[in-house]
Amino acid sequence: MKLQILVPQYKETDAEIKPLLDSIALQQNVNFDDVGVIICNDGSDVFLSHSLLDQYPYQIEYHKEEHRGVSATRNACLDYADAEYVMFCDADDMFMNACGLWIIFREMIEGFDGIVSVFVEETKDPKTMEKIYVNHDNDVTFVHGKIYRREYLLRKNIKFNPDLQIHEDSYFNVLARSCSSNMKYCQVPFYLWRWRDDSVCRHDPKYILKTYKDMLKSSGALTNELQRRHMNDDARFYTLTMVFDAYYTMNKPEWIDQENQDYRDETEKAFSVYFKERKSIWEQATPTEKMLISNTIRTRSVSEGMQMETVTIDEWLRHVETLGDNDEFDSTR
Repeated sequence: MKLQILVPQYKETDAEIKPLLDSIALQQNVNFDDVGVIICNDGSDVFLSHSLLDQYPYQIEYHKEEHRGVSATRNACLDYADAEYVMFCDADDMFMNACGLWIIFREMIEGFDGIVSVFVEETKDPKTMEKIYVNHDNDVTFVHGKIYRREYLLRKNIKFNPDLQIHEDSYFNVLARSCSSNMKYCQVPFYLWRWRDDSVCRHDPKYILKTYKDMLKSSGALTNELQRRHMNDDARFYTLTMVFDAYYTMNKPEWIDQENQDYRDETEKAFSVYFKERKSIWEQATPTEKMLISNTIRTRSVSEGMQMETVTIDEWLRHVETLGDNDEFDSTR
């Protein structure tokens, strides 16, 4: 089998997962003997029906697992897989066109370890609630629109970190990219990240603020793993990226807003721990390395509404290091 689509399922019902399965069945110019779907139920009491799973022209495996979270469930899907390539997909997403599998198979001919494509986000205008479609290009934040050679993942022992339930995709994607020089970029989108009315990350304006500690945890796990593999240049790059991201993020208006003090203070203390553990990596980096990464992160942050820096990054890091000791860092200075 050429490709298996790996899907974790928790509370999604037949009706919610049906658009995904329908979108696979609608694919053109493919042999469905080359396509399979593996669905793992993450310990939920919501089970998919045989009448749904038996109606499609491709093979579907349905496995019931203990509840261990999305990362462990994706790993379970990978353990069941035996195809040449695998694609991780959320149960409520779908292929955005009828030639998606044809695009994937065409790219697979060249034998890459991974294929990273543009994917499309379905969102809504907050005023009119009309649907808007946004392209995400070269985005490691999500597993959306990415195909990996299964043998490569097994050989390099690349899996989702079961300790991560938020920002787990970025850990997996960055590790997979870092371990290979044989990745393929595909500019034609085939994956649709569908809108959900109950999606917390899209509706809660404080989602990034509330989950920034999880981002630090994911980044810390990633750099630890890269160091364990003796990939020290990569570990340094992603450590610097996280430090500058935190610095510019904490200069944004919502971070300084006193209404967010609890989230802010907790996260700043978490960052203090993160930085103290990796201070030696920061100190090993050259000024040129820091400047290049800083410019990239700052450009993005300015476009997202960052205020002007009130302290230099070195001043800020000195203050941050005192958190958890005797002093409190005043993010408004």
